[in-house]
Amino acid sequence: MSGIWEFTGTAVAPPGEARTGFRVEGADGVIGTVDRWVDEPGRAHVVVDRGMWVFGRSVLIPAGAVRSVDVAAQTVHVSRTKDEIGDAPRFATDSDTTDPAYLSAVGEYYTRLDGTPA
Repeated sequence: MSGIWEFTGTAVAPPGEARTGFRVEGADGVIGTVDRWVDEPGRAHVVVDRGMWVFGRSVLIPAGAVRSVDVAAQTVHVSRTKDEIGDAPRFATDSDTTDPAYLSAVGEYYTRLDGTPA
């Protein structure tokens, strides 16, 4: 399951490249904007602000679900749909980003979406 927590290919932007505020697009449209981009080994992820249309709910998307980053267009492309991301374990506070049980639940959820046993 560790691969779900790693950015790969064109999802890796140059070090120090700001990504906060980039639009996040899923397989079926805009999901929100990047609130935080965490590039720590073993728990790399993006926290996305879904905006007012879902009452400001933020979501945590593991790095492995990020397909690519288009720095020129300021867009992050993810491989999941809005519903799939909305159905992920609920992100409540910043402490979730370091909670092993929460991160495990998120990793297992996204791994199942990929059809890989957790």
